[in-house]
Amino acid sequence: MSHTPRTAPIAKRAQLHPGDLGHLVGSVFLGAYNALMVGLELLINPLQRLLGARRMAYFFLLPNLIIFGVFVLFPMLLNFYYSGTTGTRLMPQDRTWAGLANYEHLFRCGNFSQPNTCVEDMFWRAAHNTVVFVVFQVGGMVLLALVTAVILNREIIARGFFRSVYFYPVLLSPVVVGLIWKWILQRFGLLNAVLTELGGEPIQFLLNRDWATFWVILVSIWAQMGFYTLILLAGLQSIPAVLYEAGEIDGANVWQRFRFITLPLLMPTLFVVLVLALIRAVQVFDQVFVLTGGGPGTATKYMVQYIYETGFANQIPRRGLASAASVLLGMVLLVFTLVQLWLGRKSEAT
Repeated sequence: MSHTPRTAPIAKRAQLHPGDLGHLVGSVFLGAYNALMVGLELLINPLQRLLGARRMAYFFLLPNLIIFGVFVLFPMLLNFYYSGTTGTRLMPQDRTWAGLANYEHLFRCGNFSQPNTCVEDMFWRAAHNTVVFVVFQVGGMVLLALVTAVILNREIIARGFFRSVYFYPVLLSPVVVGLIWKWILQRFGLLNAVLTELGGEPIQFLLNRDWATFWVILVSIWAQMGFYTLILLAGLQSIPAVLYEAGEIDGANVWQRFRFITLPLLMPTLFVVLVLALIRAVQVFDQVFVLTGGGPGTATKYMVQYIYETGFANQIPRRGLASAASVLLGMVLLVFTLVQLWLGRKSEAT
């Protein structure tokens, strides 16, 4: 009598189920995690006995402090040094010390309101353009963000959808925003195609000084407004609803409730939004550089682009002059920030 080999049960036992595989992978990771924790404990325990429990906080802060020092503090100090030097060499030891010569060169001007009378006219053109951009972009964006936040704070249909729609442009990088709007606004772009279909004439949106400035400001507002709307919306939701109910009982209309309840209680948040928007507006560069390249002419050339071109993009880089311009820009921005914070604290105190 012949017997067939019993191989099927053995093969069945050799199979590895998905649950067993997941358990095996989990065990491997758990073992590696436990080994890592044991190694850290062997390292940290002697260090804690040496430094003490209170001083261990500095040990955990050390990586962040090192990163801050290498990538923020050291470049800042090096920039101050470069602003007092001249020459075309890159290394600090190869540059010639010039003191305040770069600052004197920037301020050598017949009439500061007329860049043509200045020795470094491109610096003052960029400064004038930046002031115009900051005034209209920050003012328009804060106003629109406030109106949008008030509307989205109400009980409206599809409120969650509209909140997502307004915040979506914030998720796009400035380069992507610039490329999208350049495709829309260029000579044979989408907007001109619509105008042509409606019987109109194409408009040189990016080659006309006024149109280019208008669209640069509008695109910047479109791209950033959702972020500040979200901050203001959080501030509105922190206002107790009982205050509005009390105002309604006292006979206050919608405008009066907004003026005497919403605005005073939202003022600290508004100051935060204003400071953040101002800092970002002064530093505008990549989005505008992709959209217009600073043109037409110098119509949309702002301070950061001037610093970039002066220090890096020109055939003969003037790094000392670019560093001096960046120091001046930082000082002006610091003054504005301190003034706004002081006004914010003063309004809270009153």
